Amino acid sequence: VQLQASGGGLVQAGGSLRLSCVASGSTFSNYHMGWFRQAPGKEREFVAVTSRNGGSTYYADSVKGRFTISRDNVKNTVYLQMNSLKPEDTAVYYCAADFSYLISDYRLPRTYDYWGQGTQVTVSS
Repeated sequence: VQLQASGGGLVQAGGSLRLSCVASGSTFSNYHMGWFRQAPGKEREFVAVTSRNGGSTYYADSVKGRFTISRDNVKNTVYLQMNSLKPEDTAVYYCAADFSYLISDYRLPRTYDYWGQGTQVTVSS
């Protein structure tokens, strides 16, 4: 499966952005979909994940209540709505697809089978 992320940009603290990730090449609804981020000099970290039918979602504590992950299995797209952005949210954001039957170990990058190319999010103070 190929993943194409978009929607990043420069925003002031307190602002909002919506990231999108379009999948192609396979049946989108077969994959749990996650978002990760990586800031300069730091390891890639889990942000959010949604199960194959969107019925289950999980978030990193640092974004809980501010970010919302959703998916549209007709449009083969997963979204990350980011509100109340903070400078510490600045990172390259990646979408990823997990072909596992059960959603588990979702915080670990090695769980995911496919990755998008990343989109830069910069939050100014």
